[in-house]
Amino acid sequence: MIIEFLLFLVQVANLLLIARVLMSWFPNLDYRNPLVRFLYDVTEPFLRPLRQLVPPQGGFDLSPLIAFVILFFISRVLFQVS
Repeated sequence: MIIEFLLFLVQVANLLLIARVLMSWFPNLDYRNPLVRFLYDVTEPFLRPLRQLVPPQGGFDLSPLIAFVILFFISRVLFQVS
């Protein structure tokens, strides 16, 4: 039961990260929009430490990619445990 819930949280985190990455493709977004603000507020605490480890290279932020890899490994471990 707990593992299924944790897997659900990993899936939600993946979806939030996908939404955040897609939003980055639209430079004219209104960052005062509640949905945009929510996505940034929820994902930034996870991405900020990764960005400090691997700073953006040539304007390209690798932190979402690293976050996807981390979440993938977390889900694999959870599947193994279940």
